[in-house]
Amino acid sequence: EIEVVPAYNTNKQFHPRAKNWVGYIFKLDGKRIYLAGDTDYIPEMKTFKDIDIALLPVSGTYVMTADEAVQAALDIKPKVAIPMHYGSIVGSAADAERFADALKGKIEVVILKKEE
Repeated sequence: EIEVVPAYNTNKQFHPRAKNWVGYIFKLDGKRIYLAGDTDYIPEMKTFKDIDIALLPVSGTYVMTADEAVQAALDIKPKVAIPMHYGSIVGSAADAERFADALKGKIEVVILKKEE
C-alpha cells in the first residue's frame, strides 16, 4: 500500500508546490513509513496519522532545517524518526545530531550510518 503526499518548499524556489512533487507513506509488514522527499515543513504533515517511521530531511538548503524537521516530527508523532538529506551535497552530521538532541525524550531518533 502506497499513499502519495505533497512535498514542496514554502520559502525557497527549489521545489515549488506547483510542480506537484511528492513524498510517500508506505505500508510494509503492518508499519507505516513516511518518506518525506525534498520538502520543507508543510501544513499537510499535521494530517499524517499512525506513522511508525518518518524519514525527514534536515540539511536546510534545499529542504527543511533540522529545527523545522523537529517541528515536523512533533506534528507527525512517529515512533521513530530518521534524519536524511545531509552529509552529501549539503548539510552535515551536525544537522542530524541537532535533530536527535532536540527530540531526546520525545521521539526515538535513529541516525543511520553511511552503509545502512
